[in-house]
Amino acid sequence: MKALLLFISFFNISGCKIKNWLYARKLLTPKKAPLPVISVGNISFGGTGKTPLVINLLSYLIKQGSKPALISRGYRGKWEKEGGVLSDGKNILTNWRNSGDEPFMVAQNTPQAGIFIGKNRLLSCQKAKKMGFELAVLDDGFQHRRLHRDLDIVLYDPDEKTAFREPFSSLKRAQILLIKKGIDPSQKKVKKEGFPEVTIFEYSVKNEGFIRCGEKKREPAEMFKGKRVLAFCGIARPEKFLSFLQEQGIEPLFFFRFPDHYSYPLSSLEKIIAKFRKINGEMVITTEKDTVKIMKNKMFKEIPAYYLKIDLEVEDKFYLVFSQFLLNKV
Repeated sequence: MKALLLFISFFNISGCKIKNWLYARKLLTPKKAPLPVISVGNISFGGTGKTPLVINLLSYLIKQGSKPALISRGYRGKWEKEGGVLSDGKNILTNWRNSGDEPFMVAQNTPQAGIFIGKNRLLSCQKAKKMGFELAVLDDGFQHRRLHRDLDIVLYDPDEKTAFREPFSSLKRAQILLIKKGIDPSQKKVKKEGFPEVTIFEYSVKNEGFIRCGEKKREPAEMFKGKRVLAFCGIARPEKFLSFLQEQGIEPLFFFRFPDHYSYPLSSLEKIIAKFRKINGEMVITTEKDTVKIMKNKMFKEIPAYYLKIDLEVEDKFYLVFSQFLLNKV
């Protein structure tokens, strides 16, 4: 596995180095959107907490009286190529199959934000501007060099054991770098000295409780300790979800791993339910992203199915810097 990750990283990093070289020498130039663009991204494949940060930023902007729009590729959604509007800031206009699971999850958490889908992010920004939105939050946008960004926010976990999209040196393009809390302080100092113009903050992932599918009440982790739990997920880093449950004192009797953005056909749902009954399960736990795709299925309304609600906790100073950016750009 380690050799495979190194191979994938080498392949992707080589391609990014060429692209970045072309942009650095202005042989390629990014297109300017008609509204300020805030990009949230990383240099690895999945698992750093981009979606919770996007939700936090959109919620913060709405509370400040702004009209923000999420600009997302809508990976694996039906609208990925042709584009479309998932939410106009008042109503969710389609389902997760068209938009992709992550944008739909964002729409459910920030109903006042516009949600625009499609590979052509510049076109989505233009649509957002025409519909009256004032700011664009670009999801997973660090590698999307074709669109000019007014602010690049990058999440980085030095302990990630995964394939990388870009070399570590690419982080110097960011204005704000969020580093996973708990790393060696000396390592953080080295990173700061390596990127003197980048403002660095710490972040951590925290448990916001477990919510039963279709309900709103949040239950503590203690409710699941010692219970016969079946867990499953279809995310980029399934082992991180399992580890997070174990850190909360929850030890699933069985854990299903599915590919990232898994659509959960009926056969897979039946497989999960069959295993749940075989182990005399008491509860099912999954992620919020996976719940988007199963919550309307009647099978999961008949059993105690919960999802883990997580949030990204960032230093308070981060929002001071972010607010200063808003004053300068809006």
